[in-house]
Amino acid sequence: MPTTYSELRAQLATLTTEAFRPELAEIDRLPTAEIAALMNQEDQTVPTAVARQLPAIAAAIDATAERMARGGRLLYLGAGTAGRLGVLDASECPPTFNTDPSEVVGLIAGGPTAMVKAAEGAEDSKELAVADLTALGLTADDTVVGVSASGRTPYAVGAVEHARALGALTIGLSCNADSALAAAAEHGIEVVTGPELLTGSTRLKAGTAQKLVLNMISTITMIRLGKTYGNLMVDVRASNDKLQARSRRIVALATGATDEQIETALRSAGGEVKTAILMILADVDAKTAERRLQDTRGHLRAALHATTG
Repeated sequence: MPTTYSELRAQLATLTTEAFRPELAEIDRLPTAEIAALMNQEDQTVPTAVARQLPAIAAAIDATAERMARGGRLLYLGAGTAGRLGVLDASECPPTFNTDPSEVVGLIAGGPTAMVKAAEGAEDSKELAVADLTALGLTADDTVVGVSASGRTPYAVGAVEHARALGALTIGLSCNADSALAAAAEHGIEVVTGPELLTGSTRLKAGTAQKLVLNMISTITMIRLGKTYGNLMVDVRASNDKLQARSRRIVALATGATDEQIETALRSAGGEVKTAILMILADVDAKTAERRLQDTRGHLRAALHATTG
């Protein structure tokens, strides 16, 4: 890593995410509608960039699901926008998939306050990443995802290097080719989104790309772990009125049962959607449904197959 300002400046000059676009040098003089149209055109290129990395993304997800199936955790580490996106993705897993908050964790350089206030210098410390992972008790069953648009952020690179040395699964998600982060990780994912509308503002296309990939990693991993039934969120946690209504709708979509049957099943299942569905479709009581789900490690489709097969 560079140790002086001139070295850092020279390195940033090689990154496509930092490239200057002279054709946009007078963007501030354009009408608002034209600037909005330009941004929209730029954003449309992101899914194509992600598509080029689908084989690498799928391989990383399969490896992650394998680790999590045996008790490992999914840990995101990044600085700035990248770190915030990791924290966001992790925080949405408990209500969506009924995971424990300790199962999917987002760490941002500088700690929780860095979510809303820049933590000066935190991203430049590999040691801070090691300390954060050590505090979590990192194990070889865990998956560590380093997220960095530049692919050079010491906090993300240090996290991946430390995790790989301990035998954990490592994924490096960046938006530049031939990045140090991808090279350090077992699974490198380089979504090259190109120069930004505003020079170096990687919360734009790069941030959008990272959000899309993190969505894939968490969502498809949870599908592989049996957290869904088809495209239904059968592990949703009904923590508010909206989610309680959604729970009933999910049971209805999965079973075609009457409102009365749904209410009875959910009441007997203690509000557990997956259990209620199995009770209705397999015509079993709550205890039997719970036992069969436990036997199949929570896979509803497998529990149904075992019941009918």
